[in-house]
Amino acid sequence: MAYCGLRWGELAALEASHADLARRRLEVVESVVEVNGVLTWGAPKGYERRSVPVPAIPLEELRSYLENRESDELLSTGLRGGGVLRDPIFRRAGFDRAAAAVGLEGLVPHELRHTAASRAVASGADVKAVQRMLGHASAALTLDTDADFFDDDLDAVAERLDDAARHVRDGLADHLLTERERPGRRTVRAVLTSG
Repeated sequence: MAYCGLRWGELAALEASHADLARRRLEVVESVVEVNGVLTWGAPKGYERRSVPVPAIPLEELRSYLENRESDELLSTGLRGGGVLRDPIFRRAGFDRAAAAVGLEGLVPHELRHTAASRAVASGADVKAVQRMLGHASAALTLDTDADFFDDDLDAVAERLDDAARHVRDGLADHLLTERERPGRRTVRAVLTSG
């Protein structure tokens, strides 16, 4: 969830055949939700299948994990006897203790989805691509809901603006100039070099 931004129900419904290791993708084709102890299978939220990229580190773990799985077996199973991985049991069995041990008491698995989105945006991923990865209806939803900014994001913005200003000052930013001036507007070069 922290690497791919899957929802709990999407993770719980993934089968071995949904992992395309050659393309480094997980195919989200269904979801399972539990309400009052009853499991209901259906289409993912938004009723759209999607392809989710898998970074190299979890891909290697996934590759070794899939070696002994049949194509119709679930990727994530319950701790005892297989079956669907259920959120409350998973949390009681160790997730909550592990989160508290690293200083994240109260963390819930769904927050790992937010982590994936935030990390993707912070690393420079295109917001529209992150939107597709998460299965959101709009990029605005992605930014408003999942892509919390980190404290150093504003420092990175300042550094990029410094780089752009240095390029203009040093005459390296001719590509920033407009083809034509609009009435009442100065060119980019004039604005950035006029003091």
